[in-house]
Amino acid sequence: MSNLNGIIVPLVTPLQDRNTLDTEGLERLIEHVIGNGVDAVFILGSTGEAPALSYKLRLELIERTARLVADRVKIQVGITDTSFEESLTIANAASEHGADSVVLAPPYYFTTSQQELIEYINHITGQLPLPLYLYNMPGLTKTTFEPETVLQLADNPKIAGLKDSSANMMYFHKLKYTLRNHPDFALFTGPEELLAESVLLGGNGGVCGGANFFPSLYVSLYQACKNKDLDTVAELHRQIIKISSTIYCVGKYGSSFLKGVKCALSLMGICNDFISEPFHHFREKEREEVRKHLLDLGLL
Repeated sequence: MSNLNGIIVPLVTPLQDRNTLDTEGLERLIEHVIGNGVDAVFILGSTGEAPALSYKLRLELIERTARLVADRVKIQVGITDTSFEESLTIANAASEHGADSVVLAPPYYFTTSQQELIEYINHITGQLPLPLYLYNMPGLTKTTFEPETVLQLADNPKIAGLKDSSANMMYFHKLKYTLRNHPDFALFTGPEELLAESVLLGGNGGVCGGANFFPSLYVSLYQACKNKDLDTVAELHRQIIKISSTIYCVGKYGSSFLKGVKCALSLMGICNDFISEPFHHFREKEREEVRKHLLDLGLL
């Protein structure tokens, strides 16, 4: 099993254009997050724009990330796909290059029943070379891992835990209760606004997009939660809500979060802010808004 705890950064994918990595930016980004104490990097997730990347680019990203990380922290690789075989191809590449675990959401496009989902997960884990973390992302996949489904899958020795990006704390509470007899089954939260609450309630950590540009904040909050330093928790949590209410709210659409993170990284000189189509990076007006927020946070 993966035995992972703490702050996992879902790395953005630095791009020069639609099918070219910003390789120098990737190196600076990895050094930035590892140097500020994150426990793992997660590539090819939602923040990494995985569904929009070519398979060639995904494989190159796995190889380069593994080489740059060089066993300093753990590596997770997203293998979510509409194709069973393509998920296995990415998983095998992850294993070949030394990743520690893979992450899988339900196949998007067609919806599935819970029984079909259980069978699908059990079939694919029978061929996976690495431990698997389930990825609950109903907003993008239209399918939820129901708590009873997770309980059944928790008996599968290849499944190490679950990342929940539903932003539903009632769901998180139900998972904790349902899995009360599975203490080794890890639970991570995706929305960073819920990081403090979930860790204080026994969660294993967070997969926080803001850790791309401000990793030390999320690492410090996690440590304060583990130490039950509630005054520090409250102060750091306020900073995270400030980021959520400012940088992530520049622009009008659901892509604003990703545009904000990539814009922040660009302004900090870490990597390019090119985004896969149909999206585009922030123009100068929005870019100036993000700059002001970064200055306010002391990051510029």
